[in-house]
Amino acid sequence: MNYTFNTTLAAPATGSYHELYEIASLNPKLSFLEKLWWTHYAYWDNDIIATGIITFLAHEILYFSRCIPWIIADAFPSLFHRFKIQDTKAPPSAREQWNCVKYILAIHFIVELPLIVLFHPMMEFFGLQYTLPFPDLKTLAIQTTIFFFVEDTYHYWLHRAFHWGPLYRAVHRVHHQYATPFGLTAEYASPWETMLLGFGTIGPPLVLGWCTGEVHLMTVLVWVALRQFQAIDAHSGYDFPWSLRRVFPLWGGSDWHDDHHRYFRGNYSSSFKHWDVLMGTVAGPRGKKMKKRLSSYVSTESIGDIGLLEAQ
Repeated sequence: MNYTFNTTLAAPATGSYHELYEIASLNPKLSFLEKLWWTHYAYWDNDIIATGIITFLAHEILYFSRCIPWIIADAFPSLFHRFKIQDTKAPPSAREQWNCVKYILAIHFIVELPLIVLFHPMMEFFGLQYTLPFPDLKTLAIQTTIFFFVEDTYHYWLHRAFHWGPLYRAVHRVHHQYATPFGLTAEYASPWETMLLGFGTIGPPLVLGWCTGEVHLMTVLVWVALRQFQAIDAHSGYDFPWSLRRVFPLWGGSDWHDDHHRYFRGNYSSSFKHWDVLMGTVAGPRGKKMKKRLSSYVSTESIGDIGLLEAQ
């Protein structure tokens, strides 16, 4: 790692985290997080290992910690049942949740960990940065927004393809084991689905980094965290008055994705609604209502011809 990137730091030195943090603290231009970042890479003195550790730990800690509120909500139905989307279904049992945790941990360690170890060489090949300083908030926000829309497009078309018979049986069936999803099921998927849909998350930063040379690993970590939170919330099974979809109509949210699990077809996008609306793949009663409203303006045959609605 380049330890003197727009900063003035002492050369990498061996020592404890505390000792190396003290060295980083000699530079007043570094923020607290930047000092921790420098300390981490200096301590390991192996960028592949350092990137792998920080990426995998961030993934595990953020994933399971974000699931905790939904586990608590399921444990206290008397308080939260009124916000349950499929309110006639019982919350998942402790055994179901534990079985889900065991499966997800196996996927994380067997499938995702090797890919995370390989991420640093890929990151360098595609021109992503990991030296200091961190990108400014404006750059981070713009790039993360781009990643959301690109991933959503990729996810829509691949997810829709997964519902084609042979691909469904070979790849996607595992994820639909739960018709009533809960937070932990966000990454409950087959190894193939984990890798193929995961490329929609990692691919956009790599491509943008290749094209511009202006993508930082910190931006990737923030993006992955936000994508995790979105996926977990979409599978939570709860819809609150303060949910994002109520203030940002383009956002799908749990109410949107829950219909995908309930009705099996439709609502294929990950974050937004526009692809399902444009392609006529809105699930359940909402899709039928849209068809009825559109049919008052154009014939049903025309709707089918332009692909606005998919047969239920």
